[in-house]
Amino acid sequence: QVLLVESGGGTVQVGGSLRLSCAASERTFSSYAMSWFRQAPGKEREFVAAASWNSGSAYYGDSVKGRFAISRDNAKNAVYLLMNSLKPEDTAVYYCAADLLISKQVQRYRYWGQGTQVTVSS
Repeated sequence: QVLLVESGGGTVQVGGSLRLSCAASERTFSSYAMSWFRQAPGKEREFVAAASWNSGSAYYGDSVKGRFAISRDNAKNAVYLLMNSLKPEDTAVYYCAADLLISKQVQRYRYWGQGTQVTVSS
């Protein structure tokens, strides 16, 4: 069982930046691919970014490419999402997720955090 806890959400103005963090409980954290998803009210959960176990591979959703960056620190059992040039449409609850294989699909992840709210105000 992998426990994930997100933090760093909040309200930011259009064009601003925010860094989300996700702390994992698992001793073998470095074995897991880590991802970020988001869900806005009334919408399906959407893929944002993913990083392989050794950060050798990283993937991004089309809507965040060039603005968001995923990184991880295996020594700290943590994964981060740096969000720049934020837009109102980035407003959502952001979730981190973990599983052994990297994927862009929601159903491929067994372990999820509780989410952290990001609101971008204009």
